[in-house]
Amino acid sequence: MTSVRPAPAPAAAAETLTARYDAVRLATEQLCTPLVTEDYVVSSMPDVSPTKWHLAHTSWFFETFILSPHLDTYRTPNPRYAFLFNSYYVQAGERHCRAQRGLITRPTVQEVYAYRAHVDTHMRELLARIDGDPDHPATALAELGLHHEQQHQELLVTDIKHVLWTNPMRPAYRHDLHVAAAATPQGWTTLEGGVQWVGYDGHDFHFDNEKPAHRTFVQPTAIANRLITNAEYAAFIADGGYRRPELWLSRGWGMVQESRWTAPLYWERIAGEWQEFTLGGLAPIGEHAPVTHVSYFEADAYARWAGMRLPTEFEWELLARSSCHDRPLSGRFVEAAHFHPGSDASPGVQQLFGDAWQWTQSAYTAYPGYRAASDALGEYNGKWMSDQWVLRGASCATPTSHARLTYRNFFPSDARWQFTAIRLAQDVE
Repeated sequence: MTSVRPAPAPAAAAETLTARYDAVRLATEQLCTPLVTEDYVVSSMPDVSPTKWHLAHTSWFFETFILSPHLDTYRTPNPRYAFLFNSYYVQAGERHCRAQRGLITRPTVQEVYAYRAHVDTHMRELLARIDGDPDHPATALAELGLHHEQQHQELLVTDIKHVLWTNPMRPAYRHDLHVAAAATPQGWTTLEGGVQWVGYDGHDFHFDNEKPAHRTFVQPTAIANRLITNAEYAAFIADGGYRRPELWLSRGWGMVQESRWTAPLYWERIAGEWQEFTLGGLAPIGEHAPVTHVSYFEADAYARWAGMRLPTEFEWELLARSSCHDRPLSGRFVEAAHFHPGSDASPGVQQLFGDAWQWTQSAYTAYPGYRAASDALGEYNGKWMSDQWVLRGASCATPTSHARLTYRNFFPSDARWQFTAIRLAQDVE
């Protein structure tokens, strides 16, 4: 098959960097509107950071990597914030223990918002000087900072969901949420085999792990047009899916035994029926909605049970590229405020973006020719290329402008607190 290089991504609509900065920072704070002060401070497990920490860490990022080196007049309101709000950037200095972030009551929520306002004031001053100058070194860093904050917007949503679920009262994030889910027959799209170009080949923002664009060989493959539903996953459970070691990878079976998994995270058996905790509270599972909050181990086990497999990340990318063409990406992104994946009965490939991230069978490793930067920002993606799996797409907690065909999300095999789902693939003779 002829190898076709992907067309560069279309340029984003013209908008000043300052306007984008203000919009992204405001969006983070709007996600906090349904919360009360007590919600901001809790960490319910080591992977979950308090809302207050997300608000401060994203400000620390702008302060550390942009303001301090590029605005001579900038002074931090508190030098100790660098220790509290650094995440994993070893070259940026010592850090507070991640698992103990929920034990920090000071600075207060009010003080953290004051910290954000302080950073915002000085970022606007800097951006006013450089806006429109693509060659200024702070311009690219500011773009990175905005996408970094959008990542934390998604984490803020998924983290507060885990915090609220940990509460025996199962309180809702919002009481006005409704997700539509219609019955959709399973269809398949066939990808021809051959050498294909994959990876990012445009000029707009992208993370370093999406490049270089390169050629790879794919076998003929059929990929499902929609995600696996709750009803289909319930059939896997009813057939002993969590009791059959032959379906599981060795470490996955160990997790089932050790953690006593019997269903996806947030599912509960109540009066003989499955119910699911959502950001709208506890409710019966929607049979036609995509199953979500499953680990790589569970996704792989379900695929084996179904006699199929998970797609590779490159098969997924080729499916998305052929389905989306040059159209803007569409889906139930965070702006829709559903905060849960849904479905509809439209024909063709569905749920590529804006419902749930989709596990692939591709290990998260470097593309040929990839080199991480040698400074602290080189730690952003490169140092995690071990014991992680690639997820593609975007979720109902992802901002629209943060999604791309070539975006490579990644999590370890047992991660379940993100909106993660299953799309099947099968080999074609």
